[in-house]
Amino acid sequence: VQLQASGGGLVQAGGSLRLSCAASGLTFRRPGVGWFRQAPGKECIFVAGINWSGGSAVHESVKGRFTISRDISKSTVYLQMNSLKPEDTAVYFCAASEKSYYYIDINEYDYWGQGTQVTVSS
Repeated sequence: VQLQASGGGLVQAGGSLRLSCAASGLTFRRPGVGWFRQAPGKECIFVAGINWSGGSAVHESVKGRFTISRDISKSTVYLQMNSLKPEDTAVYFCAASEKSYYYIDINEYDYWGQGTQVTVSS
C-alpha cells in the first residue's frame, strides 16, 4: 500500500491550495483517511478525516476554510484549503486506516504517506 500526497506549495495569505492523497494497493479495502500536519518544532495534529461511509470532520482551527472530499474511482482523497493563513504553514501528510474510520490519533492508522510542504506567506 502506498499513499502519495501532493499539491503543496507556496501561497500568499488568503490564497487556496488543494492537496491530493492518492492511494494504491488498497483495492477491495475500505479505508478511512485522515490528513495531518506538522509545523517545525510542533506536534503532529489532525486536520481532517473521512470515513469510508463518507462521514467527515475537520479540526476546529480550520473549520469553514478546509474541506475534505474524495473520489473513490480515483482512490484519491482531497483537502481543499481556502483562506490560508501563515499559521497553516506545515508539512501535510495523509494516512489510511483499514478499519474504515478516520481517527484523531495518528497511531490508529495503518499506512502513512510522505508529506507535502505548504507554506503561507504573510
